[in-house]
Amino acid sequence: MKCLTVRQPWATLIALKEKQFETRSWKTAYRGELAIHAGMGIDKSACRQELIQSALARHGFSADNLPLGAIIATSRLADCYQVTDEDAGAGWPGGNEFAFGDYSQGRYAWKLEEVTALAHPIPAKGRLSFWEHPVLEGEQ
Repeated sequence: MKCLTVRQPWATLIALKEKQFETRSWKTAYRGELAIHAGMGIDKSACRQELIQSALARHGFSADNLPLGAIIATSRLADCYQVTDEDAGAGWPGGNEFAFGDYSQGRYAWKLEEVTALAHPIPAKGRLSFWEHPVLEGEQ
């Protein structure tokens, strides 16, 4: 299965369905199954931002107990949108989602659907860009 390494706390926000878009500096034509891998890094200052801190806390998480170095969810990459000047100025996509990503003009918002958190994270070493991992059926 294709995997994408995402830094914490954003990987957990995706797994918890609090974050529906992953923002990147690059576009992708890929559509389909995508596993979310929590990298080894945690942005602790982001974890202290009110919206992120409260979203994590609703699910029993904080900067101190986020999973690291593991595949934590599966999803389907449904679409990829380029953020335009109009979008960036209008605060697209709105609500908490806007605070959970970098929606600067020219960046890309990847729409994630059918997100399922894994009951047991799968330890894995992450990589840049997409990478492959033989995630077994029944691990969810």
